Amino acid sequence: MNDESITLALLRKVGQISSMRVLVVEDDEKIASFVIKGLKQNGYAVDQASDGEHGLDLASAVNYDLVILDLMLPKLDGLSLLRRMRQEKIRTPVLILSARANVDDRVKGLQAGGDDYLTKPFAFSELLARVQALIRRANQIAEQTQLGVADLTMNVVTREVTRGGQKIDLHPREFSLLEFLLQHVGRPVTKTMILEHIWDFHFDPQTNVVDVLMHRLRAKVDKNFPVKLIHTIRGVGYVVKAN
Repeated sequence: MNDESITLALLRKVGQISSMRVLVVEDDEKIASFVIKGLKQNGYAVDQASDGEHGLDLASAVNYDLVILDLMLPKLDGLSLLRRMRQEKIRTPVLILSARANVDDRVKGLQAGGDDYLTKPFAFSELLARVQALIRRANQIAEQTQLGVADLTMNVVTREVTRGGQKIDLHPREFSLLEFLLQHVGRPVTKTMILEHIWDFHFDPQTNVVDVLMHRLRAKVDKNFPVKLIHTIRGVGYVVKAN
């Protein structure tokens, strides 16, 4: 069994992965890099497949929030991959990316099980808006724009964080970590949960990146305030709470 097969087996064993996780199935490295970089900067965890067969394996193994799918793929084309997903009852929303702009191609993509269709070239801002809309629609919930605990507040749209009225500047991964913690106020989150939420599935479970990132976040959120909000639960992980 190769490393990739071991990774997929572990993912199947773990089951559901944390929210806001996207799979990009695109063989054009320039486009894939552009999309992945933009999504990560906006707080998404992103995995990539550069051919249809690998894309199907990942879509079958991981509970993604969204799949961004190119149609012209090696080994297994996008439409065939999409039909296989739907045949296997994989209901993950799919945003199709394609250079094919005519109506017939869009209709075929939607009839095969796609949820939205975006033609190349595209502006990243439009792609991001469609990603957000599809995820909201799939979850059937209104987007929660405000998170917080005690005097700490976060606006997930403007990406503004304040504590006691003071603005706190966070790097993208620091923001994603704090957002994840605030989504679980009063509930412990493990290091594995954090790794799965913020990094892609190629993480090393023994790495100390969570400790390093948490130290940086605490220095900004807690250090200069008398009441500490981020707490360590020894042997478990971390929790955000007001007391």
